[in-house]
Amino acid sequence: MARLKDYYVSDVAPALMKKFGYKSVMQIPKLDKVVINVGAGDAKDNAKVIDAIMTDLAAITGQRPIVCRAKKSVANFKLREGMPIGVKVTLRSERMYEFVDKLFNVAFPRVRDFRGISANSFDGKGNYSTGIKEQLIFPEIEYDKIDKVRGMDINFITTAKTDEEAKELLSLLGAPFIK
Repeated sequence: MARLKDYYVSDVAPALMKKFGYKSVMQIPKLDKVVINVGAGDAKDNAKVIDAIMTDLAAITGQRPIVCRAKKSVANFKLREGMPIGVKVTLRSERMYEFVDKLFNVAFPRVRDFRGISANSFDGKGNYSTGIKEQLIFPEIEYDKIDKVRGMDINFITTAKTDEEAKELLSLLGAPFIK
């Protein structure tokens, strides 16, 4: 499944070099990593929630996730320092390209009434963030085996200097931006 990486080298990189007029191949922006985060506010009451989220994320990404813990105690949320409050996975190289390919070509088309992802979610430094409302859009997740529908945040970290470069990179990789 290294199709997307090969596609980057053969088609995306030369197209970016031509469009932005880079002098060196080292200036061409590339996808550095993809971070998938699932927040679980209900984990403070039930410890099994974290295990369920970890199982789902491991199935989706093919990599073992890590547990994120609270850095500070917040009395209003009944939260103590060190309590598990989320799960995240950082994908790089082959697994990253496999996940991006699956997200753009399989998962997003399975969303009901999907028109594309917003082009306004860039951070000004060439990174893009998007959210998903339910984990059921991934083919690895079986509807009968989930306990609750959960969303996730997906962050694409690139080496691009500007949002325009990053948008062009992601759209060449197959990101379905709203026209």
